[in-house]
Amino acid sequence: MSAFGLPKWILPHLFRNKKFRDLSDAEMEDLRARISRFKAEQPDISVVIPAWNEENNIYRTLSSLAASSTGYQVEIVVINNNSSDGTQQVLDRLGVRNYLQTVQGTPFARQMGLDMARGRYHLCADSDTFYPPDWIDKMVEPMVKDPGITGVYGNYAFIPPPNQGRFGLWLYEIFAGIMIRVRKRNREYLNVYGFNMGFVTEVGRQTGGFRVSGARVYANIVGSDFQNEAEDGRMALNLKTAGKLKMVTSPKATVFTSPRRLMDDGSIGQAFLNRAKRQIKGMREYLSMS
Repeated sequence: MSAFGLPKWILPHLFRNKKFRDLSDAEMEDLRARISRFKAEQPDISVVIPAWNEENNIYRTLSSLAASSTGYQVEIVVINNNSSDGTQQVLDRLGVRNYLQTVQGTPFARQMGLDMARGRYHLCADSDTFYPPDWIDKMVEPMVKDPGITGVYGNYAFIPPPNQGRFGLWLYEIFAGIMIRVRKRNREYLNVYGFNMGFVTEVGRQTGGFRVSGARVYANIVGSDFQNEAEDGRMALNLKTAGKLKMVTSPKATVFTSPRRLMDDGSIGQAFLNRAKRQIKGMREYLSMS
């Protein structure tokens, strides 16, 4: 990824300096029309997004997904995780298939999405992330070609905060890429994030789904994003009981996500240091076969 700028495909979906209510009638109609292409009744692929208070983010994610170039029949499904803002109004206005999960926590939202999905393949997205035009096809390709691959995951990059550059984030991404390679052999499940992963739907259901021992709640912990067991890592472990995981390395499958979890540490530099310390401490575990 570039150290200094964003790819051209992302620019139409940024809606710079606009909240959802600021969209023009033409922009709203364009969004509705593009999203309507991804409401297949008998889909090959389900793209499922959990959302909690994402009124002014999720329409951007939906805009990027609705610009996808794919030959598959696709449904986009949003699970409203008990939002208290205008998220539901956004979904209704844009005509997005959605369900309400009143139990708070991403494991419950993702599990409801899995229960409701109708596609043979299931792709997980997030409501503060942007997806390139070929993401859908690139993510399902390994599973279509090899029945032994039960799950996939991809690369990610960050969108800089307003009036900031990408250089610091780029350095962080290089470090993250190194750690992904280190963990891949013995702790691959730690590489799998819910904003850029996919699996064979029925395998995901049969092996345990996203159910975890506790509710994964964002906790504003310095140097760590969440407390309790991660539902995406649990799903990855479940999938490996039935087959193999595959990392999709194509740049065309690299998603761009918000750095807001990093910024909670105070700065990109501080986030890098906090996470680097944590990863170095875990190096023995990553290299261990046990």
